[in-house]
Amino acid sequence: MAQEKSAPHDVEAEEAVIGSLLIDPEAIAKVGVELKGEDFFDETNQAIYEACLSLYQRSEVINQITVAHELMRQGKLEQVGGAAYLSHLISIVPTSLHVEYYGQIVSRMAVMRRLIAAGGQIAAVGYEAGPDIEASLSKAEDYLFKVRMRQTSRDFVPIRDVLGQYFEEAGQPAAPGEGQLAYVLTGFAGLDDLLGGLQRSDLVILAARPSLGKTSLALNIARNAAVQQGACVALFSLEMSRESVVQRLLAGESGVDFGRVRWASFSEDDEVRIVKASGVLAEAPIYIDDSPQIRTMDIRSKARRLDLERRIDLVILDYLQLITGSGKNETRVQELSYITRSLKMLARELNVPLLAVSQLSRAVEQRPSHIPQLADLRESGTIEQDADVVLFIHREDVYSKPEEWNREHDIEREPYPRGIADIFVSKHRNGPLGQFKLRFVNRLVKFENLAMETMAVPQET
Repeated sequence: MAQEKSAPHDVEAEEAVIGSLLIDPEAIAKVGVELKGEDFFDETNQAIYEACLSLYQRSEVINQITVAHELMRQGKLEQVGGAAYLSHLISIVPTSLHVEYYGQIVSRMAVMRRLIAAGGQIAAVGYEAGPDIEASLSKAEDYLFKVRMRQTSRDFVPIRDVLGQYFEEAGQPAAPGEGQLAYVLTGFAGLDDLLGGLQRSDLVILAARPSLGKTSLALNIARNAAVQQGACVALFSLEMSRESVVQRLLAGESGVDFGRVRWASFSEDDEVRIVKASGVLAEAPIYIDDSPQIRTMDIRSKARRLDLERRIDLVILDYLQLITGSGKNETRVQELSYITRSLKMLARELNVPLLAVSQLSRAVEQRPSHIPQLADLRESGTIEQDADVVLFIHREDVYSKPEEWNREHDIEREPYPRGIADIFVSKHRNGPLGQFKLRFVNRLVKFENLAMETMAVPQET
């Protein structure tokens, strides 16, 4: 009969940590943040370490006498072996110099035990054989992710180190395949001028009323980032099928009318251009998920899986209001608030920009100028609060016919803005607001930079 393996542990390292604390009260500052009582395998050592932490939290000195008193107060002194065991711990450690090293051993053994426990929990999920496969996989991933997250912490670093990192990275975006990009360029000069590209961990909201081109702009950004910069893009398309997404990208890349691409009614010349465009797009690291009903849990799970495989640079979600709620919240506004917070947390978790397309309320159409405002974010909840950047699309030619425009404007000085889109940066947590113009090519359902007007126009905040 095979001998059952014991859980990974190192009692000697545990004793060395506590002995170091008993002979050097200052040593607790070196391990107290990272090392928790539950990291100790031996219950006796765990109880003594937690007594040390209690003293430290009360700003009391740590030594054999105070720790014994604290254990007596808790009714645990005899349980741990009394003062004799504390004396033993002091005797085995000549110096506290290596307390951090001992602490790392204790921490590593604790991670291994949690990994074993997570394995058991994952096995239990498998035995449950639930009907929702994605939910089961997500639950299993969460068990592993919790083990990893417990080891992820940030500590103080000298400002000189941060400055050094800044100057190393400034103006030096990493080349594809050599690591993460410092930022993701959209390919639109006005937007990149204002934002400096899409920044990592930012939640970017792109909002507009229906039929103004918000999906097209999101797809154009995905294409530009992937083709021009080699950025790995995870695209969640809740509204359109992956076939429709590819058709739009093909039309924009080839210059063949979208209608002809969609119905495959093109000439031989068109076919040559489409084949060439497909070759370009096939090499672009764009990954499409067109699940029509998807939850934030599913988005997180799928994005994390792809990030482990390919290291994502940009997540695009089209669109926000189609994400399925958890069903636990009372109203749709509360659900959407939970969704936007979850997306912001995902952007930080993966350290990528997350661009989420959003609808606007009808209030835009009731306003004479039709120019969007932050208050127009549909079912806004915390969208405005959670977003780092909010972009709006406004196209005057959608709201005003040429004859109406001519009656209200000086034709010579203000020509009818056919195909001209105003892009407003209405919130920018870490930079200026502004406005710039793009050209919308309707037959290709794509946006392009204006030849003579690509620079952003800053606005006063």
